[in-house]
Amino acid sequence: MEGVRRWLVNISPWHPSEHQFQSLLSLLPSQQRPEVTRFVKLEDRKRALVSRLLQYCLINDVLGIPFDVICILRTTEGKPYMKNRENLLYANFNFSVSHHGDYVGVACEPICLVGFDIVSTTKLENGETLQFLENFVPYFTTFEWDNIVHAGSIDKVLTEFYRYWSLKESYVKAIGAGLGFGLNRLEFHHHNWADIYVCIDGTKLENWRFWFFDLENKHLACVAKGHPKEATGNYQVLLTTVGFDEKGYQNAVELPERGFISLTVDQLLMRWYQLNHV
Repeated sequence: MEGVRRWLVNISPWHPSEHQFQSLLSLLPSQQRPEVTRFVKLEDRKRALVSRLLQYCLINDVLGIPFDVICILRTTEGKPYMKNRENLLYANFNFSVSHHGDYVGVACEPICLVGFDIVSTTKLENGETLQFLENFVPYFTTFEWDNIVHAGSIDKVLTEFYRYWSLKESYVKAIGAGLGFGLNRLEFHHHNWADIYVCIDGTKLENWRFWFFDLENKHLACVAKGHPKEATGNYQVLLTTVGFDEKGYQNAVELPERGFISLTVDQLLMRWYQLNHV
């Protein structure tokens, strides 16, 4: 479908010098740079920089908007959006970004809301894993938590936890709610992690679809797609078209997920320079 993108960058092989990093940072608008430099650790700075470069490349690639015109802001809940929305090629263009572990990625849709989340399921020490998980008990329903703690080995318990957490993250990212939504209101059901659906306060949502992708080196990616009318108030006012005929929406939400296009950092930068000098 036109206007759909799924991009993924593995940053683990990328080891820039300080000079190289600063040169790439200078490509971003000045107001975006503090969002990268606020991180202390280099790995976090790398993820933040690549995430922002991905967003600008995505908007330029999908909508044809010049880099110097693109203005990316965030709602009060932290949802990124493009400010300049006049005469868009795709009226409901929206995107979601995520980074964790080795990967940084972005997903966009022309009609449906989209939420995207990446998690690294790297095993912790046994005691650390159980102590880590106990911090998240309030965010899950009894049904979900039972599935997590009875998944089997520590590895399986941790992976089960991250799958449920990633589903919740992808949903709240899609609607623009942020983690203040009340994650324990969401209860996810699945059949071997396919045919996934969500209930909110016990009511099943019929307008949503969820997919998982296994990435290399114990990483998972989750994509959520849903109806624009279910965006939160602060985010919904930024969407050009909330009401669609149901047939058009169903055609969009039922499209199969074809996975991600993998890019290296060098390929991403090549896209940046090519698009920025046309």
